[in-house]
Amino acid sequence: MSFDGLVVHSLARELQCCVGARINKVQMPSENDIVLQIRAAGRNLKLLLSANPTYPRVHLTEQSFQNPLEAPMFCMLLRKHCEGGIIETIEQPGLERILHLNIRQRDELGDLSLKTIVVEIMGRHSNIILKDPATGIITDGIHHVTPAISSYRIVMPGSAYTAPPEQHKLLPFGLSEERFTALLGEAAEAADEPASPRFWEQALVGRFSGFSPLVARELVHRAAGGSLPLPSDMPAKLWVPFRQLAERLEAGAAEAVIVEEAATGKTFFSITELSHVQGETQRFASISACLEAYYGDKAERDTVKQRAADLFRLLSNERSKNIKKLEKLEETMEEARGADRFRILGELLTASMHQIRKGDKQIEVVNYYDEEQRPVTIELDPLLTPSENAQRYFKKYTKSKNSLIAVQQQMTEAREEIRYLDNVLQQLASAGLADIEEIREELTEQGYVRDRGKKGRKKKPNQKPALACYTSSEGVPIYVGKNNTQNEYLTNRLAHPGDTWLHTKDIPGSHVVIRSAEYGEATLHEAAQLAAWFSQAKESSQVPVDYTLIRHVRKPSGAKPGFVIYDHQKTLFVTPDSANIKQMPVAIK
Repeated sequence: MSFDGLVVHSLARELQCCVGARINKVQMPSENDIVLQIRAAGRNLKLLLSANPTYPRVHLTEQSFQNPLEAPMFCMLLRKHCEGGIIETIEQPGLERILHLNIRQRDELGDLSLKTIVVEIMGRHSNIILKDPATGIITDGIHHVTPAISSYRIVMPGSAYTAPPEQHKLLPFGLSEERFTALLGEAAEAADEPASPRFWEQALVGRFSGFSPLVARELVHRAAGGSLPLPSDMPAKLWVPFRQLAERLEAGAAEAVIVEEAATGKTFFSITELSHVQGETQRFASISACLEAYYGDKAERDTVKQRAADLFRLLSNERSKNIKKLEKLEETMEEARGADRFRILGELLTASMHQIRKGDKQIEVVNYYDEEQRPVTIELDPLLTPSENAQRYFKKYTKSKNSLIAVQQQMTEAREEIRYLDNVLQQLASAGLADIEEIREELTEQGYVRDRGKKGRKKKPNQKPALACYTSSEGVPIYVGKNNTQNEYLTNRLAHPGDTWLHTKDIPGSHVVIRSAEYGEATLHEAAQLAAWFSQAKESSQVPVDYTLIRHVRKPSGAKPGFVIYDHQKTLFVTPDSANIKQMPVAIK
């Protein structure tokens, strides 16, 4: 795990800018995350505390969060004990992956109240706990740990707080060279096999607090000069990069970097240069900026996938059903295309009726419709009269001809259904937490999801959906709809006839509108980038994007939500660039 004790140490130093800050608001956008909106040194900041089992973290953030309609109980508790309070200290015990935020607040009676928010960054065991520092009693935790789960430490209201087990490792700060080389020398003497790079990595991780395998691997790489075999005096060689790292961290000179490994595409972040990872390196001015860039929307995407898993499964199944239906309809279509053959056989029987006797099972007649006048054998029903046999073929012809029209209509409907499902699947893939419920409501209205009754406040009939509004480099607003509810409101109600509408050509994606009649090439290109990014072709290059005026866009009567037709369009080819899109200012309106 890259989020080791050394990262937390550097982060704790960086977050000292929050000491003395007032907590203006507490938000809980998801069941794992807390956002503290604070005022520090004349600036408004947002501090994210996350106990996400996959992406636990703490850092300052610029991200916007959507709150649930009803605040969870833990959020209400934090508001009661922390809103309006002052952050007195932010501390890290030892080099553990734990942060203590000590908060002073005056309650309703004016009495001074002290509380501590404990953030434990420990993978799937991560937690956020509110406790009384005087008694050590837990007020509550974002995740409860009952005696059935752990007998060592219980996280329940009213229980005594027990810190995670200590690892009894040495701190890397203030260590002498003699002590360092002696410790590693003893480890090498006790080893059953010759010391390898992996051995020295494990020796560093096992003896010094805060070290992750990633940082240990970097120190071994520096000590060995990136080559094998390892030098015989490895403990002495390791001391140099070890001391340099410790001194830099003590001085608060951490180097926040993200490296993407060229061979595998994996990304790593750390508080020191990762020279052993071959790939592109990004450097950041702060740990928070590094963590924000590394995690990006990974945690939100993970939460969205969990909450929308049933919708993904439902839509995928519906899509598969329609594809199978389309295959069967194509088979029926092939059979129906032979309708003219039945008409010809009926007419040949009518012309040769004098040759047929009741009880005949077949008859061979000349095919007058064939240029070569070749004979053809016609199967007969011996129980029917000659006239009835001819009528039987005419009925088959009529039935096949009528089914051809019905099958064509059904195939058109199946293709439209597949296109609609592809569109909604694409919207789910790029949806935020706030967009999922709008998509779920739409699917309920369309009959895909059973209406089991909505919890909480009901949506007002004329309530406007929240739209993402980007600002181009020329200062022009560009609106993006991220689901069909937003697309329809944006295109059919919000946009003016002279605004420019964009959409990927023949590819499921979002509606994008440039809310201005006057703009430059830069704005058009950036809007096309947004249309390509919020589409099924976001990972492709040279994506075709159509653009036209809103007055040329219309929705056909009875069409599925989000479906429109348009004309007078021009096409622009763009390659989506996530870096450019992330640099564009965005607001929710």
